[in-house]
Amino acid sequence: MTAGPLRLLVADDHAVVRAGLRALLDGEPDIDVVAEAGSGEEAVSLAAQLTPDVTLMDLRFAGPGSGIDGVEAVRRLAARAPGVAVVMLTSYAGRADVVRALEAGARGYVLKAGPPEELFQAVRTAAAGSVGLAAEIVGELVGQVVDPAQELTRREVEVVRLMAEGRSNRAIAEALFLSEATIKTHLVRIYRKFKVDNRAAAVSEAVRRGLLELT
Repeated sequence: MTAGPLRLLVADDHAVVRAGLRALLDGEPDIDVVAEAGSGEEAVSLAAQLTPDVTLMDLRFAGPGSGIDGVEAVRRLAARAPGVAVVMLTSYAGRADVVRALEAGARGYVLKAGPPEELFQAVRTAAAGSVGLAAEIVGELVGQVVDPAQELTRREVEVVRLMAEGRSNRAIAEALFLSEATIKTHLVRIYRKFKVDNRAAAVSEAVRRGLLELT
């Protein structure tokens, strides 16, 4: 994340939606919308050229000649400009869509019908290197762990759940009444069990394994 305002690219196939998002996001003093894209291909091209901190990406580009969808755009952008974080913005909250987006490399997933504060938080969280999911997404994905054969302990699942909400180590420690050192220990164990090396990959793997699943 660069110094100064957070630089953002908005990608959606509807001009009216892009205009509304630009007006909304430009109203935040720490966010600067630097460009707009109307297709997945254009989003990848512009993001690779401009390297914004975050690209806000529509999940499903529609209409004639719409080309690739948002998930494929995330994959291509990850290859061309891995430093650009992507937050998916969509009307769809299905588990399959969330899993596809996270596995492709998205660092956030918010709903178009959600409150603006969730959008702002997801963008800032993604820019900071964590995963930002809308409360509704987390609420639907987080289930109860009832199988004792699951690899993670209940406490580790709690840590993953809070990580999926975009909370920092300190915030997780405060929520669970633990020390930051203890949280770091849990993260090391989670990463080892999942064979990953970062928070986004851990959340994605937790969703894939069904530890964060539809209730």
